[in-house]
Amino acid sequence: MDKNKILDSIRDALVNLDLNKVREFTRIALENGVDPKEIVLKSVAEGMEVVGRKFEASEYFLAELVAAGEIGREISVMLKPYFKGEEMKKVGKVVIGTVSGDLHDIGKNIVAMMLDSAGFEVIDLGVDVSKERFVEAVRSERPDILGMSALLTVTMVEMKNVIEALKEAGLREKVKVIIGGAAVTEDYAKSIGADGYGANAVEGVRICKQWMAEK
Repeated sequence: MDKNKILDSIRDALVNLDLNKVREFTRIALENGVDPKEIVLKSVAEGMEVVGRKFEASEYFLAELVAAGEIGREISVMLKPYFKGEEMKKVGKVVIGTVSGDLHDIGKNIVAMMLDSAGFEVIDLGVDVSKERFVEAVRSERPDILGMSALLTVTMVEMKNVIEALKEAGLREKVKVIIGGAAVTEDYAKSIGADGYGANAVEGVRICKQWMAEK
């Protein structure tokens, strides 16, 4: 089978959320000597891009977005043994977490999963993350991007506190900051000095990819 046809078949199966076909075509690709990197960079990345467009057009909803992310992760697991110790070059590194006082993680988890599928290295700090932990993670992990989520209006102020703490630690200029979550708006992001705001997971991932392309 033609290499590009196999790659397109994996992409289309991902878009159609057909896990069995994704597994089958990925196996065929590997048996035919297709480079695992191409499967990640072409099939998975392009497939998630199409899913993202469908989500924005209201053709797909949250459940489909989550399913596509899970399939993308499954492909990564299938391909891991084929890298033979050779690390897949990551698009960039993201530290992500839900701010202190907030235990909501569904939106944050979807963003983390989609970033992973898009080729980012993701350090997920979880929920109820203090400003000190965010700062320490930026210092030790040296990420390209810091992502913060807040669902509750009362916890939004923690995003500002983290940005101020990064300034005090001399780290603010070393990392791009993107925020999101039900409580957050673009105006709020601008008011606290964040670099970006993701109204949803798809937009957040797109902004992160755009930043890395500009580096």
